[in-house]
Amino acid sequence: MKTVFVTVGTTSFDELITNMTSSEAAQALKARGYERLVLQVGRGSVLPAADSCPHISLEAFRFKDSIAEDIEQADLVISHAGAGSCLEALGAGKPLLVVVNDKLMNNHQLELARQLHADSHLLYCTCRTLTETLTTMDLSVLQPFLPGQPKNFANFLDKALGIQ
Repeated sequence: MKTVFVTVGTTSFDELITNMTSSEAAQALKARGYERLVLQVGRGSVLPAADSCPHISLEAFRFKDSIAEDIEQADLVISHAGAGSCLEALGAGKPLLVVVNDKLMNNHQLELARQLHADSHLLYCTCRTLTETLTTMDLSVLQPFLPGQPKNFANFLDKALGIQ
């Protein structure tokens, strides 16, 4: 069963969860052949019921000791732009769509997403453009992010955040 895994990490990002369970987003996923949606909702106030998402099988949870298995089983990972979540998905070699929380102040997440997108490792959007992105995205343009190079990643983060 073709699966999408959505993670917000340890944060709260109710707007992403609400948008992912909308009829429009579910239809966009279904049109691409996805049948199952797994949501890790973190500290958010929204915890969708299994029957709340039309057109697609839904599972939701707040936290687990590890989401590695969820990522491994996913055909597509949709994540907030936290560095840890991005690295975990990219390290597992999964196609990644990052949804930037544009309501955050001093948004380092946008800088990280832009740089990883410029290097063709992920696609990114905001909640406002999520459904359109799900409809038009081309995952074939994505290039693998080579894991196991902490020095390279540290340099990349410095560059993305304007420290270097």
